[in-house]
Amino acid sequence: MTTLTDLSIIEAQGLLQKGEISSRQLTEATLERISALNGDLHAFLYIAAEQALAQAEAADKKLSELRKTGLPISQSTTPLLGIPLAVKDVLTVEGMPCTCGSKILEGYFPPFTATVVNRLQAAGMIVVGKTNTDEFAMGSSTENSAYGVTHNPWDLSRVPGGSSGGSAAAVAANLVPAALGTDTGGSVRQPASFCGVTGLKPTYGRVSRYGLVAYGSSLDACGAFGRSAEDVAAVFSAMAGRDPLDATSQNIPVKQISFETGQGLRGVKIGVPKEYFIQGIQLEVEQKVREAVLILQNLGAEIKEVSLPHTEYAVPVYYLIAPAEASANLARYDGIRFGPRLDGETMWDVFTKTRGAKFGDEATRRVMLGTYALSAGYYDAYYGQAQKVRTLIKRDFEQVFREVDAIACPVAPTTAFPIGAHGDDPLAMYLEDVFTLTANLAGVPGLAFPVGFDGKGLPVGMQLMGRHFDEASLFQMAYAYQQVTDWHKIKPTMTR
Repeated sequence: MTTLTDLSIIEAQGLLQKGEISSRQLTEATLERISALNGDLHAFLYIAAEQALAQAEAADKKLSELRKTGLPISQSTTPLLGIPLAVKDVLTVEGMPCTCGSKILEGYFPPFTATVVNRLQAAGMIVVGKTNTDEFAMGSSTENSAYGVTHNPWDLSRVPGGSSGGSAAAVAANLVPAALGTDTGGSVRQPASFCGVTGLKPTYGRVSRYGLVAYGSSLDACGAFGRSAEDVAAVFSAMAGRDPLDATSQNIPVKQISFETGQGLRGVKIGVPKEYFIQGIQLEVEQKVREAVLILQNLGAEIKEVSLPHTEYAVPVYYLIAPAEASANLARYDGIRFGPRLDGETMWDVFTKTRGAKFGDEATRRVMLGTYALSAGYYDAYYGQAQKVRTLIKRDFEQVFREVDAIACPVAPTTAFPIGAHGDDPLAMYLEDVFTLTANLAGVPGLAFPVGFDGKGLPVGMQLMGRHFDEASLFQMAYAYQQVTDWHKIKPTMTR
C-alpha cells in the first residue's frame, strides 16, 4: 500500500494540487517516518519539527489560494510548495545548527541561510532537518562524522557512501522525497549509487556556493538527491542560477527542462570511456552499467567508445588540490571565531589545543597533507604541478565533447562496502572516488542513477557526464532510461 512518504515530488505535487492531501499531512508523515527509522539509519543529525510544521501550515494556505486561481503549482512562483526537504549539514540554515560533522563546530548556529536553501524555501519547500556528513565533507562513506556513522538502508551493516551519505540514505529510505548534498569529488554521485537514488552534481558555477562551508573551493558544488531524474530536475531548476553573493556563480540562463513520455534518444551521441572499466572493478557493476548503455542505445542513442587518457592521474591530482584548498579553508577554525574553545596560556595554545582535540583523524590528515603541498619549496612540485595535470584532464573532456553529447560510465568500482572495511587503509577509501573525481576537476556536470543490483541485493549506479551547463540533456537522457526501467522505483524494506 502506498503511503504519503512513498510519494515522489511529482506525485505529491499532483495530490497537493487537487487538495487530496495537505502539506501538513505530508510533513507529519515525513517527521513520523524519520522518528521511526532514524535510530537505525542515523541519517539526520537535527530534526526541525516545529519549524517544519509551521512552514507546512503556511504552505497549505498558499495552496488553497493557488487552487482558486486554477494555476498549476509547477507553473507558479512556488513550484515546490509544501514538499519536505532535508539539508546536508555543511549548508547553513538560520536557526539550525551547522556542525559539518565536526566537533570543532559543535553548537554553532549560523546567522544566515545558504542561497540554495533560500531559493528552495522561496519555491515552497519545507526544511525538516540537517543530515549527517563526513567531517567537512571529507570522506566517501559517512564514517568520518564526529556524530556517528550513517547506515545504508539496503543493508545496515554497509556504508551509504559519502560524504553526503545522510542525505542519500534519507531519500532511499523514504524519509524525505528530496535532499541537498554537496559534491567535491563524488560526494553526491557515489552515495546516490550506493543507496539506489538519483543524484546530481551540477556544473561548477551553475549553483551558488554561498552558505556552503568550504572544503575545496575550486571543486565544491551543491547538488541534490531525489527518487528520479524528474524529481531532481525540479529541485535543480529552483536552486540554479547566478547569485551575486557567490563570485564563482555564472550568469548563464538555466534551460527549461521538459519531459515527454516516450521520448527517445534518437540523434544523441553517448561516449563510453575505456579508462572507466579497469582491472579490479566489481564484475556486476561493469555488467549492469553496460546493460544500461545498451538500453540507451535501444532508445536511439549512438554509442561510441571514447578515451579520457589522463584519468589515471585523477586520484593523485585531486588529493593534492583538495587538501591544499582545505588547509587554507579550515584555518579559520581556531577556537576563537566558531564553535568550542579549549583554554590555553597563549593564543597559540588555544589554537593548538582546540584544533588538536576537535578535528577528526581524516580532517587532520588532509589539512597536514595540504599544508605540506603548499609549503615553501614544495608548492611548484606538488600543488602547481597538480594544477597543470588538472588542465590536461579538462582538455580530455573538451576533446571528447566535440564527438559526443554525454559520457556514460560507472559511478564507483564497487557497490556499498561494509562499515569499517577501509578503516585502516585511507588509500583504499580514496580509490572509491576514482570514477567521480574527474567531473569535479573538469567542472562538468554529472548525474547518477540506479541501473540494477548486485548478487547481494545492493544497488548499482551509472553516471552521465555532460558539457558545461548542459544539465538539461543529462536529465532528459536519464528520464528516457527511467521511463523504460523500474530500478529507481525499487525501495529497501526498512523495519525496526
